[in-house]
Amino acid sequence: WVKKTYPKASHYCFAYRIGLDGSRYRSGDAGEPSGTAGKPILGIIDSKQLTNILIVVVRYFGGTLLGVPGLINAYRSAAALVLQTVPVIQKSVEQLYLLHFDYTLLNPVMTIVKQYNCTIADQQLQLFCTTTIGIPQSRLTEVLFKLEQLRGIEIVPVRK
Repeated sequence: WVKKTYPKASHYCFAYRIGLDGSRYRSGDAGEPSGTAGKPILGIIDSKQLTNILIVVVRYFGGTLLGVPGLINAYRSAAALVLQTVPVIQKSVEQLYLLHFDYTLLNPVMTIVKQYNCTIADQQLQLFCTTTIGIPQSRLTEVLFKLEQLRGIEIVPVRK
């Protein structure tokens, strides 16, 4: 898509980092001297602690040789400028759990759900309740501990 949009550009340098833990990443210099384009772009991504992101810097050769320091600065600056102009979307990472419990436990369960900012994905309230909640990854241990303290609740992880 980028090459079709900017067909006369000289270089299409990029870096990306994906995954919840950011362990999958790659950068490419696209014909520039090694380490002068992709790594500076990835460095900007890492300095902002971002994941699930791709930055492509499109460069046209204008006749002036920038040299290694100039290229590094140009690609780093372009990536930083992009991150200043676009919104960063933060998404909470949640683990889904299915809860089975007697209706008499509804108030204590909902107190925990509310206290730890869990989301309710599904809920069936009868004499015996079934509720699917999303627990923030950062609070998972605490929430499970609190729920397990309630007698008569069954907690089942939901596999995606």
